[in-house]
This record gives sequence, structure tokens and C-alpha cells, in this order.
Amino acid sequence: QVQLVESGGGLVQPGGSLRLSCAASGFAFSMYNMRWYRQAPGKERELVSHISSTGKSTNYLPSVKGRFTISRDNHKMTVYLQMNSLKPEDTAVYYCNCPTKNYWGEGTLVTVSS
Repeated sequence: QVQLVESGGGLVQPGGSLRLSCAASGFAFSMYNMRWYRQAPGKERELVSHISSTGKSTNYLPSVKGRFTISRDNHKMTVYLQMNSLKPEDTAVYYCNCPTKNYWGEGTLVTVSS
């Protein structure tokens, strides 16, 4: 059974940091590119970051570039999103995605507020 399980969300003050994790199971994780998306209240889901299967290639939404870092550990079948210098506009539900297989996690809520 395929699963993508996100964790690490929560409430953080502006300027703070969080590290999201997405644990995968049930498919050949190391063979596939992975992505993080987010959806803020009342807005469409947007692509935040992409990482290649080997981890050597990454891409970012311009508004998070320099603040967020995507990485992966293929042995642990986990993809991460390190989020620094968080802003209130980063508040959203963050989703893990395997684009090739169209697998999605349930999401984890990140709230940036003082």
C-alpha cells in the first residue's frame, strides 16, 4: 500500500524555522522525483519545491528561494523541507507529492503567526 505521511508542521513565530518530513512507503521511492506543494486558505495549491530522484537537482518557488531547502534520504525513503525565516504568508497546508505516480500525502499544517 502506497503511503506518503507528512509531519513536522505546527505554529511558529515569524522568522522561525520548521522542518517538514514526508515518509514514503509502498513504492520505489528512490526512482522518482518528489515535490512539496502548499495550499493557503482560499488559494490554489502551488508548487513549492522539486527534487530529482538522486537529490542532485532542486527547484524552488521564487518566494521561498533562499529560505527553504528540499532534501531527501533514499535509504530512509524520506523527503524533507527545511523552512527558515518563515513569514505569515507561508501559512498553508503543505503536501508531499510524487509527480510521476500522482501520489499525495494528507498534508501538514504550518501556521506562521505571532
